[in-house]
Formats: sequence, structure tokens, C-alpha cells
Amino acid sequence: MPAITLGLDVGDRYTHVHALGAGGEVLRERRVRTAAAALGAALTGLPPARVVLEAGPRSPWLSRLVADRGHEVVVANPRRVALIASSQRKTDRLDAEWLARLGRFDPQLLAPIRHRSEQSQHDLAVVRARDALVRTRTLLINHVRGAVKACGAALPSCTADAFHRKVAEHIPGGLQPALLPLAETIGELTARIAAAGREVEALCEAYPETAALRQVAGVGPITALTFVLTIEDPGRFPKNREVGAYLGLVPRQRDSGEREPQLGIGKSGDAGLRRMLVQAAHYILGPFGPDTDLRRWGERYAGTGARNAKKRAVVAVARRLSVLLLALWKSGELYEPLRHAAAREAA
Repeated sequence: MPAITLGLDVGDRYTHVHALGAGGEVLRERRVRTAAAALGAALTGLPPARVVLEAGPRSPWLSRLVADRGHEVVVANPRRVALIASSQRKTDRLDAEWLARLGRFDPQLLAPIRHRSEQSQHDLAVVRARDALVRTRTLLINHVRGAVKACGAALPSCTADAFHRKVAEHIPGGLQPALLPLAETIGELTARIAAAGREVEALCEAYPETAALRQVAGVGPITALTFVLTIEDPGRFPKNREVGAYLGLVPRQRDSGEREPQLGIGKSGDAGLRRMLVQAAHYILGPFGPDTDLRRWGERYAGTGARNAKKRAVVAVARRLSVLLLALWKSGELYEPLRHAAAREAA
């Protein structure tokens, strides 16, 4: 047991601090502003303590602040603190006390989350900003096409990058006052997306380990960089297969007695990286994917005849792809697309 355990219930304006002694007695209760200066002052001068807080928008910088003050930090997974969310008496003060008591007893019950470093967080923001631009452009393109279709016309097929150049002249006259400004906005977004893509390429040079991951067909600079920045330390996973569960690509389990129901994937971890891996799996199994061990395995999985076998095959390939990328990162070896097939033929 630590000498002191602190529970922090972090709010937008104020943070409630609840301190417990080694015997579980309440040592201190206070409320401070949710600011680095105020929280740093509240933590300074204390003996080494265990500080427990829930994962949230402010937990990355706050966890670094706690660690810099020489304390042990435990960032609780919100999914594992249902005891707080379902309580009939829920206040910020009581939430802080529950966090302190749960952290004092056994931090592993809270499924602690490990936040990435500040530099990785800044670099990952570039990738996520580009993703937000792409999704915004897609929303506008779909709106323009839908509005034109509703008036009985149609726009020519083209790529998203060429949309603002090729469709302007095909927009009906009555819709031009409403839709031409959107087409111009789409053009501006396309230019910003291209600039963000160049910035991602530059970041890949700062992370040379991404080169090993980009050997796999379907894994480009964005997916490789996101994988490296999200995992950050490949040594976190003693077994490569553990990365699939970390990214929420393994089925959930709810076995009871003789019942073993088939459930969907857990969808824990980084949703953006999981989506990129699934997109890469679609390419690997698609018409343009090259012949690889991973593709052959996915095709056998899809041909089993099980319910939703093709959809499950995509997720299964995404899971195996995450394991492959982690293995290439650790070893730095040259990727052999048909390594297992060649070994079987030689045998």
C-alpha cells in the first residue's frame, strides 16, 4: 500500500482532490482550479504518492504533470469504473474518493491506460487534422452530389482531388448560387489535404521505423506513422499477438457455464488506427491487392461459409496485419510477402 493515495476528479473548471492514508483514512479534501499551476502547487511538497484519475481530454498533460512531480500516476480506463458511473450518490467529491480507494486497493482493477509522450501527441495531431479535413471534404462532396441528384441532374464521376475542377460546369444554373461556394471550399480543402500529406511524409523521415512497416502492400505513410505514434514503444507487447487486443480487433468474451456466445470485436484502443488497419485489409483482400500470405489466409477465412465470413475475414486480416507490422518494427527485417508459402513448398 502506498503511504498516500490521491484521487483526482478532473472537471472543466475545478478538480476535486481526495487524499487517503495508508490505512484508508481521509487525510485531505480540497478543490483546485484545473490548471497546470494550481494542480502543480497542490502536488508539490507531498511525499511520493499514488495519484489516480480517469482518462479524458485533460488526462494526457495532467498525467505528465503528476509524473514530473515524482508521483506514481494511474490513469483509469473509464470502462472499468462503472462503480462510479452507476452510483446513486454521484458528486465530484465522491468520485474523487472512489478513485482514491480503488487505486489504493489494486490499480490493475482500473485497467490503467498509458498515455503517449508529448512529442508523439503533437505529431499525431497532424495525422488527425488531415483525417478531419478528409472527412469534411467527403461530407461536402456528398452534399453537392445529393443536391444535384434531387433536382434530376447528375455530376460526372471523378476523384475527390479533381471534384472542384470537373463538376463546377455541370451544376444546374438554379443551384449554382448555393453549390458553387461549396465547390470552392472543397478545392481549398483539397489543397490543405495535400499540404498535410506532405507534412506526414516529412514526419515519416523523423521516424525511420515507419519504412519497415511501409513494405507491406496497403500500408502507406499515414497508416505507418499512425501505428508508430500510437504504439510508441513496441516493447510494451512481449507477445506480438497482444497488439490485436490492444487495438480492439479481437472478439469480446462473455462466457458463462456452457454458453460461449460469438460476440463482435471489443473496439477498444485507438479508433482511428483501427479504421486505417481495416481499410488496409480491404485493399489486401480487394481486386488490386497483391498475392501475399496474408491475402491467401484471408481468402481461406472468407471461404469457410460461416455467417458473415467475408466481413469477419476483413477484421481478421486487420488483426493479423497489426501483428505483422509490430513484428517488422521489432525485427527490422525485409518483408517477404510469400514467406510461409515458400516454406511450405520447400518442405
